[in-house]
Amino acid sequence: MYEAVHAHPDGDATVARQALTAAEYGYDGVVVRNHGDRQADYDPSAVADEYGVDVVVGIELRSDDRSQLSSLLRRYREERTLVCVHGGDDDVNRFACESERVDVLAHPTRDGGEFNHVLAKAAKRNGVRIEFDLGPVLRDDGGSRVRTLRALRKLRDIVDYYDTPYVVTGSPTSHLAFRAPRELVAVGEQAGFDAGWLREGLREWGRRADHNREIASESFIAPGVRIDEHEEDG
Repeated sequence: MYEAVHAHPDGDATVARQALTAAEYGYDGVVVRNHGDRQADYDPSAVADEYGVDVVVGIELRSDDRSQLSSLLRRYREERTLVCVHGGDDDVNRFACESERVDVLAHPTRDGGEFNHVLAKAAKRNGVRIEFDLGPVLRDDGGSRVRTLRALRKLRDIVDYYDTPYVVTGSPTSHLAFRAPRELVAVGEQAGFDAGWLREGLREWGRRADHNREIASESFIAPGVRIDEHEEDG
């Protein structure tokens, strides 16, 4: 299972510190998904070797302008293993769901953002994962927490009905905000989510990263077709 994090300077802890915490908590890897203007300085291979967890180089693109988002997507798609779009704005949500170059639409219902059956079908068609962010459930209280839970349950119903792919996260911005997979699952269960469903969402980050790495590898031609190095040498 994987956790998707915001690291310094987009958060309060370095990639290395979060990778250490992820390893201690039993995660298989972390996705570093800092916002585009707050990128972290780190060596993913070195951190992975040091702490024994996969370190996925990601990014979360943030803009309310579709033209600028398109430009950012063209720029970063080949440079990052996972590309997320910062959702919550109706037009941005629609842009992300309609683009096959986007891996994850992050927090689509934040700040009252709309997510409906049209977007669910578009996201499924284009392979865009819809993010279920349990962070506000962990950290908010009162009316804000109630509204978040209501929005997440509605989002779950739509995603399940249309079989749209999804991911689950606690979105920690510090190692102190990390929760072990079993804790996230327990919180989600209390909110009305199925434990197996939540675990699948935590695993999906890693599956998508593996898929994108395979696509980017020099040996990949098409699904099920590869270049055989021995054939090349022969």
